[in-house]
Amino acid sequence: MNLFIGCAGWSIPSRHADRFDTVGSHLERYAAVFNAVEVNSSFYRPHQAKTYARWANSVPAAFRFAVKVPKSITHESRLVGTNDALCRFVDEVQGLGEKLGSLIVQLPPSLAFAATTAVPFFATLRQCVPVPIVCEPRHSSWFEPAVESELERCGISRVAADPAVVPSAANPGGSPGVAYFRLHGSPQMYHSAYGEDQMTELVGRINAVAIQNTSVWCIFDNTAAGAATVNALEMRERFGADGPGRSH
Repeated sequence: MNLFIGCAGWSIPSRHADRFDTVGSHLERYAAVFNAVEVNSSFYRPHQAKTYARWANSVPAAFRFAVKVPKSITHESRLVGTNDALCRFVDEVQGLGEKLGSLIVQLPPSLAFAATTAVPFFATLRQCVPVPIVCEPRHSSWFEPAVESELERCGISRVAADPAVVPSAANPGGSPGVAYFRLHGSPQMYHSAYGEDQMTELVGRINAVAIQNTSVWCIFDNTAAGAATVNALEMRERFGADGPGRSH
C-alpha cells in the first residue's frame, strides 16, 4: 500500500521543533519528515491557484495534499446549487498538479442523507477531479447499508473518523481504493493525544484495510495542543518510515 501519514496543517509546535530541520519554511520543514498534509484552511477561505502551486513546488515529488472542500459549499449551501462554487474551488486546487492527493468533504452534523441532493453533488465533483474524494458525514442517516452502496456507486469513499458518531463511522466505507483515517482526538476532540494502546490498535486497523485499498491516509487533527505532531511522528516510526514520500 501507499501509506500517507501527516497532520491537519503543517505548523510545528515549538516543543517538537528539534524533530525537524531548522532551515526552510514551515511547510518545507514539515515535508522533510511527513509525506502528506491535510489543508484545512481551504474550508474557511479560498487560496489562489498560484498559492497552491507554490506549496506544491516546495515539497518532495511524492508528497501529497488532501484539501478540504469549503464550508460555503458543505455547510452554508448544504450541497445545493454549488456548481459555480465547485468550479472555482477545483480551478484553485489544480495549482497543486499531481501533488493533489484527495479532496475531503466534511458535512455538518445536521445534514441528513438525501439522495436527491448528495448524488448530483458527488457526481459533479467526481467529474471535476481525478483524485480520490472522501466524505466525512456526521449525521447517523449516512451510515445505513443503502447509503454505503450509494457512495460506492458514486465513487466516493467515507472517512474513518474518531470520535465516531456511530460505531460504523470508525471504519472506512463507501468506495474502496482509498481508506482515510481522520483522527480528531479522543476523549477531548482536537486536544487529546492518542496513547500507546490506541496507537497500537490504529496500526492494526490500518494493516487490516490495506488489503482492500491501494492507499491509506492517516491524518491527525488533534492539533489544538500540539498532539497531532507527536502522534504522527509516532505513527511514522511504527511503520518504519525512513523518509518523506516512501511507500510502506
